[in-house]
Parts: sequence; C-alpha cells; structure tokens
Amino acid sequence: MSKRIVVFILVFITLVISAWAVVRYKRAPRQIAASDPPPLINNDAAAWNLAVEQVKADRGPEGAGAIEIPVELKHYPERHWFLATQVAEIAKYQIHTCQDYVDLAAAIERGEMIEVPWVTDTYVLFGVAAKADDSVFARYEGDHELGLYSEAELNEAYRQLDLKRTSLQNEIVSLKSQSSKLTRREASRQRELQKQIAQRELDLKDSEEQRALLDQFYKQPDSRQRLNREYQSLQTLAANFRGRAYNIDLPADRAALKVSLLSSLRPEAFKILEEIASIYHRQFNRPLPISSLVRPEQYQHALHRVNRNAVLIDTPPHSTGLAFDIDYRYMSPAEQTFLMAQLAQIKREGRIEVIRERNANYHVFAFVKGTRPSDELIAQYLEEAGAEPAEANHPPAKEEPKVKTRTAKKRQASTIRRKRRRR
Repeated sequence: MSKRIVVFILVFITLVISAWAVVRYKRAPRQIAASDPPPLINNDAAAWNLAVEQVKADRGPEGAGAIEIPVELKHYPERHWFLATQVAEIAKYQIHTCQDYVDLAAAIERGEMIEVPWVTDTYVLFGVAAKADDSVFARYEGDHELGLYSEAELNEAYRQLDLKRTSLQNEIVSLKSQSSKLTRREASRQRELQKQIAQRELDLKDSEEQRALLDQFYKQPDSRQRLNREYQSLQTLAANFRGRAYNIDLPADRAALKVSLLSSLRPEAFKILEEIASIYHRQFNRPLPISSLVRPEQYQHALHRVNRNAVLIDTPPHSTGLAFDIDYRYMSPAEQTFLMAQLAQIKREGRIEVIRERNANYHVFAFVKGTRPSDELIAQYLEEAGAEPAEANHPPAKEEPKVKTRTAKKRQASTIRRKRRRR
C-alpha cells in the first residue's frame, strides 16, 4: 500500500513539474492590441493620440442621416470580378507577393516598399498591425510556419518540444487511468475525459509535426545554411531599421519590428492614399483613419481567423503592398457618402479598384500605372479568384430527342402489352 502511495506522489510531482515547464518556457505569443499605441516617441506619440481622438470623436447632429452607397463600391453581378481584377493587375506586372515578414523585409530592402508615417495632418494609421505578435520570425513554408533560430534558440526550441511531448504523454496516461476506473453510472464524466484525451492527443500530434518540420529543414545541411543566412540577414536589417535598432532575440523588439514592417506600401498605393486623405481632411478637418496596409500571407492567415474578409487565395492583394483599407466605423453618414463619392470618381477614372466591406472598411487597390486591366484579362483570372470553372457556370446542353425506328416502336408496343397482361 505504501509503495502505491509513493508511486502516486512521484507521478503527481512529475506532472506538476512538466506542466510548470511548459507554461514557463512555452509562453503564448503576445499580440499587439488594436487599441495599443504604435511604438512612437515624443511628439509623434502625442500627435497620434490626438489624431485618434479626432477619428473617434462624437459627430453630434451630423451623425444622423442616410448613407448613399455608389454602385462603384458595391459587388459586381459576378461577385468574383472584384478580386479577379486585382489578381489580373498583379499578374500583368508580375508583382511580388510577400509570404512572410522575412519576405516583406527583403522587399523593403529592394526598395519595392516605402515607409508610411503613422500620423500626418491628413491621415492616421489606426488598427494597422493589430495582429502582430512577439513570436520568433518564421518562414511560411507550404502553409506551415518554420521559425528562424540562432543555434541557442534552436536547441531551446527542441527542448521545449520535448518538454511539451513528455507533459502531454503523462497527461494522456493519467486521463486514461482515470477513465478506466469509472463505472457505467459515470457516463457524463467518461465523455468529458474522452474529450480531454482526444484534445491532448491532437496537441501531441501537432507537437510531433512541429518537431518533424524542424528536422526536415534544420537537419539538412543545405536548408539549414539557407535558414541561417536568412536569420543573419534579418538580424542585420533589424540592427538599423528606419532609424531604430531592434534585437530580434527579445520578444518586445520582435513585436515592434513587425509593427514597423507592416507600416509599408508600394509608392503607387501610397500616392493614392495621400490623395484621398487630403480630400477627406480638406472637407471635414479630420485625419483619415487607415486600418491596414501591406499584409504578408502569413499575417493574412492569422487575420482570417477573426476577419473573414481576409482572403486566402494564392495572390491576396494586401500581400503586394498595392492595397490599403480605410476604417469608416466612426464616420457620420455625410462623411461616408462624401468619401465614397470621391472613391467612386477615382474608380471611374480607372486608377483604383474599391469596395465597401461589411466589416467597416473601404478596401482600396491601386493600379500600378493608373490604368485598369482589360475585361478580357480579368476574365482569365476569375477561376484563380475563386469562381467556378467556366464550364460549371453553364447548364449542360440538353440532348436532342432520338427518332425512333419502326423496329423500336414495335418493341416498345410489345413491352406495353406484356405489362398490361401482368396487371
């Protein structure tokens, strides 16, 4: 009896230590809340806070009235035409799409993207980088995130996976032991334990897949060297990025660097942004709130979990740096109607594609040379934008009725007579 008690105590202590280790070392990445101010200092921080107050200010009597949505900001009869237009433009000029933060950093270094100031007299970035977190930088490889590590961090990553695996295995053994001791009368508790076991087994499978992914890339000399070069390149960029030094080994610095990377656009899109912001500010004496700029595919997938408008096609427009979103949540009907009329006019000029999204955003996409792609080119990319294949949009042609021969008619009459006799 005493031996059983000792064994039970040892198992319990092991579980507690394993759980503590996982919590201590496998801390969940901290996200930057949408309401958090960006990493600005001195006058910039004060100007940003003032601009946000103006954006959110009560409109008073002007807050009433009807909103008039121009047809240019509504969906086309073929709902995929809007997205296909952007995909066609991207393909026409072979615009690079950013897969992850590392890819975005390289595009900035090549001069393809420029910095968008967080606040000016005419606009303010409000909600940009809301889903950035302080996790390690990673490559987005085939829908999987592969962390970029130094040698010490790689060893620690393996150690954490081992700790997690041990903890989960111990929990599964313990839960199964509890389940085996239950009686038939305890069916409710049995179901609850089975759910917990199933979840732990899924977590264990995920942990093993993460380890297999590390093995696949870090235990192959060529891919390991490539990942090490990318880590060092990012480290060099971070040491002096837009006037600030970031240490990518520190969580807080990683989060701040991601926020800075996401405050970028291609020059063609930035020019349109400044034009629209100037028109809006001149009319209402308020800064235009910009809620999203460039978004790598890695970030796009994270955002899609809470925003279904974040598309998951192979060529998401935001990943090019040609798209940005305007937040209309706090605008009065008069402001929205005026702004949409201006956006509609620019669209009629062929310089942008735009739509009013239900999640309180106007999605704006700038055409590279201020010219809309041809309808013929757009039609070629409908399927890539999510439309059904062309042949699926048309009902199958009806077959022509066959002309019966005399022999066929006699055979049919004979069959009918036999059926009547059986009745």
